[in-house]
Amino acid sequence: MPIPSQGFPLAAAVTPRLQVVESVDSTNAKLLHDAAADPDGHPHLSVVVTDDQRAGRGRLDRVWTAPAGTALAISVLLRVGAVEIADRGWIPLIAGAAMRDAVAAQLGGKKGEARGATRVSVKWPNDVIVGHSAGRGADHADGDGADGRKISGILTEVLPSDPLTVVVGAGVNTTMETVDLPVPTATSFADQGVEVDEDRLLADYLTALRDGIAALAVGGHAAIEESVSERCSTIGADVSVSLPGEHGVTTLRGRAVRLDADGRLVVASEGVETVVSAGDVIHVR
Repeated sequence: MPIPSQGFPLAAAVTPRLQVVESVDSTNAKLLHDAAADPDGHPHLSVVVTDDQRAGRGRLDRVWTAPAGTALAISVLLRVGAVEIADRGWIPLIAGAAMRDAVAAQLGGKKGEARGATRVSVKWPNDVIVGHSAGRGADHADGDGADGRKISGILTEVLPSDPLTVVVGAGVNTTMETVDLPVPTATSFADQGVEVDEDRLLADYLTALRDGIAALAVGGHAAIEESVSERCSTIGADVSVSLPGEHGVTTLRGRAVRLDADGRLVVASEGVETVVSAGDVIHVR
């Protein structure tokens, strides 16, 4: 389904600058370039959106591709000078929680519901997944596997010329049919049998992202830690974490117990707690 001819009126009411592009290699790369070239023309919460991204990237340098018209690629510029440096690690997590709420509003799961009450959650740090039962020993009777199925992923990048500016990129599978899903662990609104309202999805995401960043700036991580944690189904789950290192990749297995003050995942294994700042997390049964 192409971008609607009427555009995104609900989203346009949230952001001071909404640029809809027919096709682009990467919305993140475009917004980073444009904001560096014209900083005054790109205020806080400026947005670039397309349904035809040709060379998108995900976390851990993964490639993110989708047939034209089947997914939204969204990049949002955030001016984060008011956020304490120590709290900026929470920005990608806030983005994941914001997208979770936007997806759940249309797919199922009310805003603010506990992890066990909803089909939509966040896999640390910010993958939005569908069908994963909560951690803390819940079963996985929904049939989507221990890890759920990914409907959205997020990549956050700092503007090289201005460390107080961050671009948050998100990809959301919207009308992608089941046969077009790139991997068995992916899903989409269409795959879930839901016709998505893309304007509402974008507006809900931008509103939650705006409010989350504002709360972080005013109250620090203590103001958003509980709400982010409540949406994260990794907490309480048994996990396997692939950790990159100078001698190759090692695997940590244990129970994800909480987020620390920097938004990092704390994994307990054989009585020892390990803090994970980056890595590929898999929920296991």
